[in-house]
Amino acid sequence: MSHRVLLVEDEEHLLEAIQLNLELEGYHVVAVKDGKTALEKALNERFNLIILDVMIPEMDGFEVCERIRLENKQVPIIFLTAKNTGQERVQGLKLGADDYLSKPFNLEELLLRASALIQRGLDRSKGAPTPSVFEFGGNKIDFNSFVVNTFQGQELTLSKKEIQLLKLLIDRRGEVVSRRQILEIVWGYDIFPSTRTIDNYILAFRKYFEPNSKTPKHFHSIRGVGYRFTFE
Repeated sequence: MSHRVLLVEDEEHLLEAIQLNLELEGYHVVAVKDGKTALEKALNERFNLIILDVMIPEMDGFEVCERIRLENKQVPIIFLTAKNTGQERVQGLKLGADDYLSKPFNLEELLLRASALIQRGLDRSKGAPTPSVFEFGGNKIDFNSFVVNTFQGQELTLSKKEIQLLKLLIDRRGEVVSRRQILEIVWGYDIFPSTRTIDNYILAFRKYFEPNSKTPKHFHSIRGVGYRFTFE
């Protein structure tokens, strides 16, 4: 699957030049020219990188970045700007941008920075290594065979998506994993489905692995954010 880049730039010639060069590097580019459309795309589709001009119509890049970061703290963002002031750079970084390029800039430098940020984002999503067989609370999960043995003495064969979700939560044990991150990493959807899909999987995990599903010890809901797996 090619990495997806959201390119937000209202200067037609520059947008076309950046888009062409990104596509020659193998990226799938979604190009838009205004802040309102950019925000809608960023919140409803999956991207590995956002390249965001500051001075764009309808909603400037700073506001777009700030709104994105309320929902998604993971996707890397590079700001492009015609103004080269320290104050603007600091403001952009405070709002959550990962990098900043002043116009005019070298396209090769942009491509190198884009590649580095995409790789950093992929590395962040991998989490800590988990053994192929993992045990907790009297439960045993074999990630290779998809077979689990529960504390109740049941042997179950889970679906591929169930195993992928379990591995993600266990890899990031102790951390809160947002529903958006789960959909991006496990489902890989470009258009996100309802988050109820994940909620139903978590309910099933509690039924399988928790002594009392109503007061879970391992699969915790973090209201409005996502889930956290813990064990002792």
